[in-house]
Amino acid sequence: MRLIRAILMEPDIFLLDEPTNHLAHGAVTWITDYLCGLGQQTVLVVSHDTKFLENVCTDIIHYEQRAVWGPYRRLVLYKTKMSGFVKLQPQAKHYFELATNADGLKFDFPEPGRLEGVKTSTQKFLEMENVDFRYKGAETNQLTDINLKMSLSSRIVILGANGAGKTTLLKMIVGETIPSNSGQGGKFYVHPNLRIAYVAQHAFSHVERHMEESPVAYLQWRFKDGFDKEKLESEAYRITPEEQEAIDAFNLEGIWSRRMRGGKLEYEVKKKHVREKDNKYYSRDELMGMGFEHLIKQTDEKIAAKEAGLDLRPVTTSEIQKHLDSFGLPQEFGTYGKIRGLSGGQKVKLVLAAAYWTVPHLVVLDEPTNFLDREALGALSAALNIWGGAVIMISHNTQFYSSVCKEEWHVADGIVKVEGASQERAMKAVARKKKYAKELDGEEKLEKAGGNMNANGDKYKDATLNFWGATVSKKEARAYEKAKKKGNVEAMRKVLQIPVGKVMPGFEELGDGKATN
Repeated sequence: MRLIRAILMEPDIFLLDEPTNHLAHGAVTWITDYLCGLGQQTVLVVSHDTKFLENVCTDIIHYEQRAVWGPYRRLVLYKTKMSGFVKLQPQAKHYFELATNADGLKFDFPEPGRLEGVKTSTQKFLEMENVDFRYKGAETNQLTDINLKMSLSSRIVILGANGAGKTTLLKMIVGETIPSNSGQGGKFYVHPNLRIAYVAQHAFSHVERHMEESPVAYLQWRFKDGFDKEKLESEAYRITPEEQEAIDAFNLEGIWSRRMRGGKLEYEVKKKHVREKDNKYYSRDELMGMGFEHLIKQTDEKIAAKEAGLDLRPVTTSEIQKHLDSFGLPQEFGTYGKIRGLSGGQKVKLVLAAAYWTVPHLVVLDEPTNFLDREALGALSAALNIWGGAVIMISHNTQFYSSVCKEEWHVADGIVKVEGASQERAMKAVARKKKYAKELDGEEKLEKAGGNMNANGDKYKDATLNFWGATVSKKEARAYEKAKKKGNVEAMRKVLQIPVGKVMPGFEELGDGKATN
């Protein structure tokens, strides 16, 4: 809107500070064409978007230092485009690169740690099946039939035009909104102990209430109670007046603990004037049905924070400053400076540092490149590539997201199309299933035709129990059946766990196993 207002004023001079931030690719192309088409007006731009500068600017003003000037810096005019400027000043080639300098800025992200039940980096911790989302009062869905999975190895960028639903999808992932068809065909699974760090598109919104405080003081306020106070005070977690009425009517004092039983989460509920030993457990669905949605979300968040050890982590000045050092905010700015005095890039570094204080498993970045210079972008890319957690982002900076993300989610016309790593894994899984089905089908046809695959089928008995009396699993039963048809005695004995030298009663035809060893 500010750009449009500036254009309508028909000024003689355009002063543009990071004009491409928050703009989609099409909008950047439009503003580039507009500025290049101006005749008599002067355009003065400050931007970290090298491609935009190359396309728009005819002259470069560079702030630099030379030995003959002593300790002072000066503004130097170069009457050439960005590419020509780099030829004149080769040391400035990093303006076109994301590569990090070994002696330059580095981000050191804490490893996410254990996630109960997740044993591999490709095992899902989040899944959507046939999920729809519709805003209240809307006649049509914003998003329809979403089918997605995420794991610790995920590196995802969400692409699409402004207004397509990218941020809406992100908000579902971080729990700020819920599917419209939840319980009505749509399934949305999130690991209950998953720790998510969310850096919003307008990153400064995180710190705008703390401008007169130091970065250290801001983190102390946010995490002093052992959980993310800012998150729990947000609209997505804050208990509404209607929910408070339901809590009071139920005489609920609090939720004491949580457990997994029969594959479902249950919460220990303490009611007022009731002894603690008489506390009762309620399922998540039961409590949701009572109207306690935000209370449950707060409980889950506090338990996840405790799993990360946040309740034990000291929030002393030295501990927090050490953390800020890992994000390029030295003591001069972190401990002694005020947030108001930080540059845009430094504020983004502060927000990133706050996000990683919780030791997240998943970091969600909405336009993370806004206000970061080339060095910081390179450091962020390098850090994300070696970090052990999952990354999902919205970005219009092709150079940045292509250096990190191996998977693309394209959002258009209410549909999310997946391209890249998870799609390839899904295709391989389908291929394996088809191959297995084909093998089974081939065996069945051979059996009907009287082929030798089933020549031993009547010679050996079917098995439901192994040597030790335990029930044979479905997988073991399939392996046994396959071995039986082939007459593979050794494989059958292995499935039934018959020790060498022993004969299994009722299966004497399998022998004692000595002949096969």
